[in-house]
Amino acid sequence: MNAIDQALQTQLKNIQTRTGRTFEELRTLIRKSGLTKHGELRDMLKRELGMGHGDANTLVHFALKSDGADADATKAATADNVLNEIYSGAKASLRPIHEKTMAGVNTFGPFDIAPKKGYLSLRRKKQFAMIGPATNTRVEVGLNVKGLAAGGRLEAMPPGGMCNFKVKLTDVSQVDQELLGWIRQAYDSAG
Repeated sequence: MNAIDQALQTQLKNIQTRTGRTFEELRTLIRKSGLTKHGELRDMLKRELGMGHGDANTLVHFALKSDGADADATKAATADNVLNEIYSGAKASLRPIHEKTMAGVNTFGPFDIAPKKGYLSLRRKKQFAMIGPATNTRVEVGLNVKGLAAGGRLEAMPPGGMCNFKVKLTDVSQVDQELLGWIRQAYDSAG
């Protein structure tokens, strides 16, 4: 074990001693809090357990990444929470468009989902797409890719934005091979 790993293990042992809780009890507290953002979890630990900033920060990092299954489950829960929030009320009918789009994207290979307020950012080494409801009647897919020719439903965005192109979707049938081809090009270029 290298010095950094040893220091981390010592810090985690000290956190357990100071809080009087096992690591599993602390992880359960984090999971059951209903919070999903790192900063919110850190602040909750500081408030609830009187932890210092460094200890709380380390504990959140370690608890969320301590095993792949928990980290993946936390990501999935976070994405689901965001989806439930952004596709609620008048926008609820748009969720099938989102789900069909994501089903296609999931066939490309590994990528990360970074939930944002109102949309999901899809990332590899960099963001390649974003998807979310733009209005109560339309989902937009933003594409961060160069070399596509704008036209038809592929709209060019002004330079300097987060995405070079966007596609407006109002029906599940618009999630077709053409759309998935554009997203695939963005995916491949972000790799």
